[in-house]
Amino acid sequence: MGSEILNSNDAFGRMDAMYRHQRHFYDATRKFYLLGRDRMLNKIELGDCDQVAEIGCGTGRNLKVLAERFPTSTFYGIDASSQMLEKAKAKFEASRIRNVQLACVLAENFSPQSSFGIDLQFDSIIFSYSISMIPSWKQAIRAALSSVRPGGTILIVDFFDQAELPGAFRGLLSAWLRQFGVKYFRELMPFLEHLEADGKILLKVESVARRYAFIATITKV
Repeated sequence: MGSEILNSNDAFGRMDAMYRHQRHFYDATRKFYLLGRDRMLNKIELGDCDQVAEIGCGTGRNLKVLAERFPTSTFYGIDASSQMLEKAKAKFEASRIRNVQLACVLAENFSPQSSFGIDLQFDSIIFSYSISMIPSWKQAIRAALSSVRPGGTILIVDFFDQAELPGAFRGLLSAWLRQFGVKYFRELMPFLEHLEADGKILLKVESVARRYAFIATITKV
């Protein structure tokens, strides 16, 4: 148990160190290369009083869009960086958004009860360019599956293998992303396909910008 606590503290510390200064210009810069985020958000259709969570919500950019679009729904965001969550909280307060709750939690430890003290399963959960920064991404996906209701969806947008783009570009992009702890996990798609083969999910994967990124729509069976 002690080593688990130490590892968690290390993870929180790394994220805060990475984003302590970046949080101030994160939104202005990421819009140029985090492609497909709005395309993913446009796939979300909610009814009155639906519940949606974002794992790795960062500055709250996506949650702000959704909270304003669906004012009768409730949104929850977790992130490993308290620095980013402070930025998100300030953003919501400035916009007078009150249907969002935030918590500083690691993705693999996420659950409605432990993270927010609520006894329900979410209607939808999103990962927006966060899977590629989570070393324990399999556990994070399993935690999300446990937290979404049957028939609910998990949406993932993230970097893909860039297989249809020039090799030189792929090499430069990979080298640059590694500076931020970002990596495309080649086992990700086989893992999702295995979950579908086991009858746990229905899976649809779309390419964004010649496999620069992907959008995965996962429906829990």
